[in-house]
Amino acid sequence: MGRCENLTILSDPANLAKVRAAVETKGKRAGFDQKDCAAMALAVDEALTNVIRHAYGGAADKKIEISIEELNEANNCQGLMICIRDFGKAVDASQIKGRELTDVRPGGLGVHIMREVMDEVVYERPPSGGTRLRMTKYHQSGEKKN
Repeated sequence: MGRCENLTILSDPANLAKVRAAVETKGKRAGFDQKDCAAMALAVDEALTNVIRHAYGGAADKKIEISIEELNEANNCQGLMICIRDFGKAVDASQIKGRELTDVRPGGLGVHIMREVMDEVVYERPPSGGTRLRMTKYHQSGEKKN
């Protein structure tokens, strides 16, 4: 596996800037351009906002674990994989859908942004509860796999 950075934050929105910066830095090290790095940071920000809002009901003192891993030749691919693990209210992955883009109103586009920016977006329900979200962006990817 590639180099991995692990972060643990509390679900306070004030902590999101630290995670965005870490994603951008790791993305640059993994060879992505500034546009892709900013887009990945936005996708992570949207995912974390959803965790805070939906899994933790807005509570600012709950644990969120984040891992940011560079994928390299040892992984048979190149890119960046970001995992976000919460311990809140579990989500049913089949119910996670972005709203229609024609439904113009504030909010609700996080899932759409994540799926548009990243090549893979996978929700998992760990046996111990909560949700684990794995998002992967590959270099020069072809078709998206969502």
